Amino acid sequence: MLSTRSRYGLRAMFDLAMNYGSRPVSLKSVAERQKLPEQYLEQIVIGLRKANLVKGLRGAQGGYVLTRPPAEISVGDIIRAVETDLTPTDCLADPGAAGCEQVNFCPSRSVWIKRGNSINDAMDAISLEDMIRDYKGMCPSISSARN
Repeated sequence: MLSTRSRYGLRAMFDLAMNYGSRPVSLKSVAERQKLPEQYLEQIVIGLRKANLVKGLRGAQGGYVLTRPPAEISVGDIIRAVETDLTPTDCLADPGAAGCEQVNFCPSRSVWIKRGNSINDAMDAISLEDMIRDYKGMCPSISSARN
């Protein structure tokens, strides 16, 4: 299950993608539109900035913008930027610290590796542009420029 951090980060990035190419977007407006707590969103944006997915612009007309077009930012990029660990089991994250006596010959370890790879591949295959297109398909009255 993905954390609240991932879900909120993805919604915030979706909002910025909907406004890509227009003026910078304030976190307050993202928080209002996406119904997210602004203070928590500020924390999430730190990871997105470190991953170079967004940049902040100062000033009266300041706010946040994507660093690349929506087609070039994947869901996987976003999730990895805000999560500390995506491995499905402890033994994959740190085999020595997992405390499992069977870590080197575990019959199910390959299953968890394949599961993790499949999830990463699926997230990497979906871009913000794909999300926008899907959203517009669900809500045809939505324009590409949101204020």
